[in-house]
Amino acid sequence: MRRTKPEKREIIPDIKYQNTTVTLLINRIMRRGKKSVAIGMMYDALDIVAEKTGKSPIEVLDQALKNVGPVMEVRPRRVGGATYQVPMEVPSHRRLTLAMRWVIDASKARSGKSFAEKFSSEILDAYTNQGSAIRKREETHKMAEANRAFSHYRV
Repeated sequence: MRRTKPEKREIIPDIKYQNTTVTLLINRIMRRGKKSVAIGMMYDALDIVAEKTGKSPIEVLDQALKNVGPVMEVRPRRVGGATYQVPMEVPSHRRLTLAMRWVIDASKARSGKSFAEKFSSEILDAYTNQGSAIRKREETHKMAEANRAFSHYRV
């Protein structure tokens, strides 16, 4: 285990919306260091969201990520010879990280079209509490609920 926790890096807000969440999403979308391509895809997706909803794309994105973020998850805990799945509350930074990961993975799993279109439609689905990312959150909550009997093993 580490002796000390590494210090958190400062996240610079993106150019167009001055939002750190958008920067985090751009960095997660990025492949092989091609940041300008990821920025283009992200801004195209947000433009599509703004066009379809008529609202601020940042508000829609924030609400979608809030909807997808899990409140509880299970973590393995070894007690004696057995490993129990112990339900635990998810810290806010991990909640955001999981939400971003699930929305991006669900977007990649969609068929056809460009990534910007798939990503924007997944954001809109998450905004209305539908889609694959929301299903993933529901599965996580079901697992935590099913293993509620082991909640006294919290770390």
